[in-house]
Amino acid sequence: MNNFMRFPATALLLGSTMVFASGPDSGAVGESEPVVVTATRTAQMAGETLAAVTTVTRQDIERLQARSLRDLLRGMPGVDVANRGGMGKRTSLFLRGTNPEQVLVFIDGVRTGSVTSGTTGFESIPVDQIERIEIVRGPRSSLYGSGAVGGVIQIFTRRGGGANKASFSAGAGSFNTFKTYAGISGGGESGWFSANVNTIDTRGFNACYGKPNPGGAGCKVIEPDKDGYANRAISLRGGYRFANRVEMDAHLLHTSNDTDNDGGNTNETEGMQQVVGVRFRYSPAENLQLTLGGGQSQDNADYFKNGSAVRYIDTKRDTVSLQYDLTIAANHLITQGIDYYGEGVDSSIGFTTASRDNSGLFLQYQGKFGANRVHFSLREDNNEQFGKYTTGGLAWGYPLSDRLRLTAAWGSAFRAPAFNELYYPGFSNPDLEPEESRSYELGLAGEGEWGRWTLHAYETRAEALITRLGNTLNNIGEARIRGMEAEVAIGIGGWMIATNVTLLDPENRSEGSRYGDVLPWRAEQSLRIDADRSLGRYTIGGTLLAEGRRYDYDDAANTNTLKLDSYAVLDLRLSYRFNKLWLLQARIENLFDEAYETEAYYNQPGRGLYLTLHYRP
Repeated sequence: MNNFMRFPATALLLGSTMVFASGPDSGAVGESEPVVVTATRTAQMAGETLAAVTTVTRQDIERLQARSLRDLLRGMPGVDVANRGGMGKRTSLFLRGTNPEQVLVFIDGVRTGSVTSGTTGFESIPVDQIERIEIVRGPRSSLYGSGAVGGVIQIFTRRGGGANKASFSAGAGSFNTFKTYAGISGGGESGWFSANVNTIDTRGFNACYGKPNPGGAGCKVIEPDKDGYANRAISLRGGYRFANRVEMDAHLLHTSNDTDNDGGNTNETEGMQQVVGVRFRYSPAENLQLTLGGGQSQDNADYFKNGSAVRYIDTKRDTVSLQYDLTIAANHLITQGIDYYGEGVDSSIGFTTASRDNSGLFLQYQGKFGANRVHFSLREDNNEQFGKYTTGGLAWGYPLSDRLRLTAAWGSAFRAPAFNELYYPGFSNPDLEPEESRSYELGLAGEGEWGRWTLHAYETRAEALITRLGNTLNNIGEARIRGMEAEVAIGIGGWMIATNVTLLDPENRSEGSRYGDVLPWRAEQSLRIDADRSLGRYTIGGTLLAEGRRYDYDDAANTNTLKLDSYAVLDLRLSYRFNKLWLLQARIENLFDEAYETEAYYNQPGRGLYLTLHYRP
């Protein structure tokens, strides 16, 4: 057997659609690769899906010693992350060059994110609560509706199952950072439960060196202080698979945080995110499965300036979905369903419209004809504000040989404007229409004795983009985004090595002086290399992340003329296992103390050392 195939289930295949770990939500035990559900709303082996999917397991999170979702996701294939000053500060995720508002995020199947900003607070979701992440790149509005322009990210919290056990960890490090985690799980063969709590506290560093007015930029103030962050989180999850083909699962994730930042209007935020949901599955026959799910997500924030309350914004989204999957013949599956969600805002600002709802009907066919595999999906959304929008998707896959597969895909998508864009005083426009896009993609995936690789090339054309013109937002923007993602995972000399490269050409196609400009905040090139090796009780490893130039807006000129330099950071990690139960981990971040920015005027962490002690049965 070659070295690559000797690797355990957590082999470094981050960013590949061909991974070897079996996920806890897969519903299958002992599979050679994980089952992913986000790409098609149905369970699929990762190597069979026609979508570009990255699966990150709990084992990956622990091996990489990631301290935040920013640490974990940046540099993944097609993923770019911009951050405003370190842990707990606003973190924006760009998927295949699309805007953060054009990425749809679910937690345990519940649509999440702020109703007003249209984005998800990744900075407030602690990785200690996460079991698995699925990142599906490419449009998915034909299955999920508004927002899935660049793709869909689904975060699964810890599930449990198996024998009852307890785990614990405590860590400390640079910038006066401290963290703790404790959890219990179990449930046996047919049931599962998990309860987890964690805390994060850091004094941080100066987040921003912005310029005050006139001609303000960045945070528009000079506040050379340390901007700390505190987070408290709890997750509960449990379920049971009954003998009569009925399965129930319920879950809760609650996080609260206190964040210091630099800003002209506010410099402290107290926030809360909560996701609660329940799901029932019933299989009245071998070829039929019914799924009913519902939940609620909340995103609340109170803003302060030097201790005095400035404003509050509380948002809520209620969701319900009904789906049935019918196998009409071997290798032929039809999925139909209906989604509904209602959104609401409670704020001191006084939005002129404070609620809306959306319903969607979707149909999907997955089939295999000889060696050809085909996926087709179609959806119609009826939005209370914007009426009906129809989106579609088509994908095809064909094995060119036993070890080489070709895929092609097309998809349309749309995004309804968020409440801030429609109703926030001072710059909003209640006459905005949804953004629309069309995307095309070609992919190759192969494997050899030395390892596995994937290659994807794509183009997205977006229209009616919401763009600021003077002090008002309008649907005048257009963009053409071209990109390529290459991934390679190999085993050599006892090392597990995963490399991925993303090349991006995000071009503004709006009429006027901005035509041909690079879209802001996206790096045009990125490279990530993860390497790990086990040496008895020790495991050593490292991550190299290199990103090319990116541009930011010059606030005075309202153009993306500020160039942010390319950078490279190297993180090293070491683990020592005392025995079966106790593990000590050490991580050095930014070994060479590289100074860099992902948003203009916002600092990023320098060199840091972090130690964590784990107790894990």
